[in-house]
Amino acid sequence: MISGLSFVISIVALVLAYLAFQRSGGNLELKSKVEQLGITTDTMRDKLADVLSRMEKAVRGMQTKPSAPRDDQQAASSSQKDEDNR
Repeated sequence: MISGLSFVISIVALVLAYLAFQRSGGNLELKSKVEQLGITTDTMRDKLADVLSRMEKAVRGMQTKPSAPRDDQQAASSSQKDEDNR
């Protein structure tokens, strides 16, 4: 008897909860919020990628690439090494 009564009360509570959820906006409002969040996330991802790209260009621009020795410098240094070895 008591278990049957608690079952009926739980079913009524479930129905009332569903009606309150539908009245407060239900799935439609939730779907629109999720879509809006997705758009915001995409926008932030694009902005972050742009900022990181600019930062990379700035950092790489500040780095100086070591210049390769010219051919005549290489020949002079190799002949100097030969003389030192003798």
